[in-house]
Order: sequence, then structure tokens, then C-alpha cells
Amino acid sequence: MVTVRERVRDIQTEVRDSVIGPERARVLLSMLAGLLGHCFEAVRLADADYAAVLLGFLESGERVHLSRMRAELTPAYQRKREAKDTRDLVVELMRSLKYLLRAMESDPARG
Repeated sequence: MVTVRERVRDIQTEVRDSVIGPERARVLLSMLAGLLGHCFEAVRLADADYAAVLLGFLESGERVHLSRMRAELTPAYQRKREAKDTRDLVVELMRSLKYLLRAMESDPARG
């Protein structure tokens, strides 16, 4: 089963390494829009898991900054960062494809 991250990475590679025409840009943009919802859900779940981990450290009586530092060394924090980074990448890829489509529309010789 292909993960959302793998799909996004494949699209990123295609955008980076290929000359994309308007039809393909529209297809990729549509795919990214569909994946964005999954990204938002992953961020929401990862944030909740990380908050629970951080709360555990805070409730142990440790200082706040030490609790944060310890929580940031856990897999929950890594998952949180990965989810947010993937969401941000999807948004940036969508912006790039929209810009590409606008450029093609304004200069038909490019598309």
C-alpha cells in the first residue's frame, strides 16, 4: 500500500524532473488537492499524540523547557513534524502547479 508521503514524493519528483503540460499539471493539482485532506487529518492526529506525550512529561513535575526537549526526542514529535512537512510540501506543490498553469495560459507558446 502506497502512503500519502510516497505519493507526494512521486508527484514532487515528476514536477521537478519533467516538462509538464497543462493537462498533466491539472491532473497533478487535482491529486494534490485530494491528498491535502489526508495531510490535514495526519497533522491533527499527530498533534494530539504529541500533546499527550508532552503532557506526560509536564505532569512528571519536570521543568517546562526540559519537558519540551524530552518530548521532541520522541517518535510522536517526529511523526508530528513529518505530517506538517508533508502538508507544507503539498501546499507548495499546489502553488507551483497553479503558477505554471497561469503562465501557460498567459503564454500559449509555453504550454
